[in-house]
Amino acid sequence: MDSFIKLNRRRKRLREIKKHIRHALHVDDDILFDKQKEKLEELIIEAESLRPEDGGKVDEFISKAPLRLTAILPKRRFPLIREYVDIIAVAVMVAFGIRGLFFQPFKIPTGSMQPTLFGIHYVDAKVYENLPPILVNLLKGARRAEAEIRLPGFLDVNSIMSASSSAFFTDTRFQIGGANYRLPGEAPTVINYTKLSNTRDYQPGEKLCDGWLASGDHLFVDRFSIHFTGLKRGDVVVFNTENILHYNQEAGTMRPLNGYYYIKRMIGLPGDTLQLKNNIIHVKPRGEEQFRPITDFNPVFDKLYAGKGGYHGHLNVPGTILGSPEAKFTVPEDSYFVLGDNSSSSLDSRYWGVVPRANIVGKGYLVFWPFTRRWGMVDRRDPLDVPTDQELSAMRLQ
Repeated sequence: MDSFIKLNRRRKRLREIKKHIRHALHVDDDILFDKQKEKLEELIIEAESLRPEDGGKVDEFISKAPLRLTAILPKRRFPLIREYVDIIAVAVMVAFGIRGLFFQPFKIPTGSMQPTLFGIHYVDAKVYENLPPILVNLLKGARRAEAEIRLPGFLDVNSIMSASSSAFFTDTRFQIGGANYRLPGEAPTVINYTKLSNTRDYQPGEKLCDGWLASGDHLFVDRFSIHFTGLKRGDVVVFNTENILHYNQEAGTMRPLNGYYYIKRMIGLPGDTLQLKNNIIHVKPRGEEQFRPITDFNPVFDKLYAGKGGYHGHLNVPGTILGSPEAKFTVPEDSYFVLGDNSSSSLDSRYWGVVPRANIVGKGYLVFWPFTRRWGMVDRRDPLDVPTDQELSAMRLQ
């Protein structure tokens, strides 16, 4: 009579074989023919009919089951490659799931949130003079922007053309006096930092630019927590611009905003009445009688009004919402009022009104590249202890 240990071992092996067959039947269901499925079902039924006490009969089944299973299943070519492809596919699906549900990568497009977050911007060559160019590219996300006039003449406006130089970067080509030039950035960006003009007679030896074009901060947006903790004044939020219009003075009409995603700082919640005086936002929440400076609600605003490190407070812009110190605005239901930290250069709620709740994507969470002083959790840095100087702030804050 077989020992208890031997019986238990047979029982365990039978269970493993049945589990393996069922797994193969499930995983390969889409590539198995009906006849192959029938044979696998028969193999399972045979395994279930056996008892550990059957002795030699069970041992014979256990020894031959792997070969019988191999004969039934389709032959796999390059099984190792297939296994790695399956692993990669699962990893990609998980990554996209995380992106869709929790964290979404986002690239800061403009300088409207400086100095908290930087968009694409030009800096003087001296900023990175002590770093090898390869490290500036990899760590700081900046590309060399240097050009000197080689031939005399005027800018050929029709020659200006932007094109992708790689999967991540765009360059702009143009001609001056028949000579070709190529610089990093979209055409408007290049025109801005080189001060290109079609009325200027350029002469050999003149410097068009001598610096670096930084690609802007890349961050992860937290899409998840806002559904549980809500939004508060001072949060850095990303939203889409769908159905948000602003008045275009040149065209004289209401037009959609340029760009689908914007990033700004949360200023007003539903029911808040806002007033902007002495460059400071004042808030009267729903149900309250008195206005209070917004610094009373979140100390993060202290740095915005510190007058240091590039921060200069919020500005009244005549002709816009909160265009004068006497103007007041009440935020409607399911809507939010947002402003850029770089108030002198930010297209925000002063110009086009509120952001509907449905447009909010999430909160800025983590700057993952480039590796500047802003790397890490969004909005964690105090301002540099230098007086705000608009002309030098971009250079100082690298």
